[in-house]
Amino acid sequence: MLSVNNIVKQYAEHRALDDVSLTVEQGKIFGLLGPNGAGKTSLIRIITQITAPDSGEVIFNGQRLNSNHIAQIGYLPEERGLYKKMEIGEQVLYLAKLKGLSTAEATKRVRYWFEKLEMGSWWNKKVEDLSKGMQQKVQFVATILHQPELIILDEPFSGFDPVNAEIIKNEILELNKQGATFIFSTHRMESVEELCDSIALIHRSKKILDGSVEEIKEKYRNNTYWLEYQGEYNTELPSDVFEVLQKDIRKGTTTLKVKIKEGQSANNMLAALLPVVNIQRLDEVIPTMNDIFIDQVKTKD
Repeated sequence: MLSVNNIVKQYAEHRALDDVSLTVEQGKIFGLLGPNGAGKTSLIRIITQITAPDSGEVIFNGQRLNSNHIAQIGYLPEERGLYKKMEIGEQVLYLAKLKGLSTAEATKRVRYWFEKLEMGSWWNKKVEDLSKGMQQKVQFVATILHQPELIILDEPFSGFDPVNAEIIKNEILELNKQGATFIFSTHRMESVEELCDSIALIHRSKKILDGSVEEIKEKYRNNTYWLEYQGEYNTELPSDVFEVLQKDIRKGTTTLKVKIKEGQSANNMLAALLPVVNIQRLDEVIPTMNDIFIDQVKTKD
């Protein structure tokens, strides 16, 4: 659906984006990741046509991005933009009509979403009377009401309690199932693991990693395991096969985090361990997206 090709964006002495390219596939959830100040928001502002790149191009559904595409995009910014003194029902109707919906169709859709998300009693309330999480619900509805093909969510779970975060997560998955494509920017790596099909990691204005979540996690496996066995720590463990990274001894059970050495394998480790300990558990440590994020950012600093 979306191709970002060699985008450069300069603000005075600061280069916000430096030759960034990425691809968002139709019907997928794409994670746009990076530390604060990496350039994520600058890229989102270019995709939503709030600003323009200094060089490079964005292709949307096979066409160079233009003003006709604005109606096909929904954007939930990190910094919320609701009118605090305006009644909620009236405000969401107004935002829906700005996206081209008739009053009748906008009213129908607003009432549907308000009932679905248990916001029916909020219609005549003002934004300033709502909690941060309640305001977030209102803005989420305003973002998706016109049924955009591409939905961009910047920190969508900010301000939500766990119950409402789960509700919004399920709505994102349902909209995706119906065909909506998402760009999802967040610092919550557990949300990336749950929701995203693929990601790009931007650091210091450059893309430093991209690919499917599954492929990236597979790539960064590093032969590390949790080993649990009965008894105290055994000094006869085969140190030529693996090194011990972490050790915990409780109630007659020893748990070790071990890393298999170069040229060795899990089979070699088991063969060396079985004669000396009674193994209760052996689990590979698959790196989380949080682990990979931290590792890659530290490597590039």
